[in-house]
Amino acid sequence: MTTSNHNHQKCIRTALCQAEALCKARAQRLTPIREQVLRSVWSSHKAIGAYSIIDALAKQSSKPPAPPTVYRALDFLLDNGLIHRVNSLNAFIGCNAPGHQHNSQLLICRRCSNTTELVSEALNSQANKAAKQENFVLEQTCVELTGLCETCSREIAHDE
Repeated sequence: MTTSNHNHQKCIRTALCQAEALCKARAQRLTPIREQVLRSVWSSHKAIGAYSIIDALAKQSSKPPAPPTVYRALDFLLDNGLIHRVNSLNAFIGCNAPGHQHNSQLLICRRCSNTTELVSEALNSQANKAAKQENFVLEQTCVELTGLCETCSREIAHDE
């Protein structure tokens, strides 16, 4: 998502609607802090760290949330498949297909930090095949691929 005319508010609204529906179906609560943390994660397509979330929430309130409160909200969102952890960045990104367990790949732009989730059945199949050859049972995979997004590639080519 690097286009300049991208309607990011639509991404946030969609994520919140999906979260509300998922919580309702699972008889769980999307508490105000969980909603605020989810909004912060979806505030851009760049992975965001926990302390950046805390800072963003502190700017919106006279009483900033305590770090354990934000970490509990992040754990809830992770456990319910609403966000992904970007291990290489120690950060989080919104999930495009929440509500069901899936293996995903994250395309991380090394220049602008935009992160895009994709699900490649071919990569998942190869990972399962390789694990099976080692008598290893995969429970979950998240492959992080680093490179340049389309916009940054174009900008670099233009500068050269």
